[in-house]
Amino acid sequence: MMALLDSLQGDHPARCVLVAANDPAAAGLGRAAARGVAVAAVDHRPFGPDRAAFEAALLEPIRAARPDIICLAGFMRVLTPAFVEQFAGRMLNIHPSLLPKYPGLHTHQRALDAGDHLAGCTVHQVTPVLDDGPILGQATVPVLPGDTAEVLSARVLAAEHRLYPAVLRRFASGDHSLLQLAH
Repeated sequence: MMALLDSLQGDHPARCVLVAANDPAAAGLGRAAARGVAVAAVDHRPFGPDRAAFEAALLEPIRAARPDIICLAGFMRVLTPAFVEQFAGRMLNIHPSLLPKYPGLHTHQRALDAGDHLAGCTVHQVTPVLDDGPILGQATVPVLPGDTAEVLSARVLAAEHRLYPAVLRRFASGDHSLLQLAH
């Protein structure tokens, strides 16, 4: 999230109107507020299994901010199709694998277990199907001998910090073509 905020400078075609989280203790909320960005925290826990009620509460600050684009970053809740469809074609997410490989969790360990030589990350449009929307960008990193999931994760995170801002700049300018970054 901070890499995205850092990139929204100068001639960037986008501006951040809200940083929202489902964890009131999320560090990014304080960092964004310190930069003068509006923040909102909607804790999902009081809603229990009622995802629709949580999403209705989350929609309130989002609608008030009136964003053109929604960027998910570290938001570890699966959103319902009803929520996602309200922002069809305007919601982006970053995933720590080279989709369509390894949707969901434990991506780095899965890449290691498969013996992959390349790993990376993907920025995609969010659709109702988890980690399945149109791919807007990918960045690759090598899988090195002796890598653990944690070591590989750190290398992929560095690539995420390059890729997501670059894709957002292009997307906000109307360019939805695939961006590929190599290690």
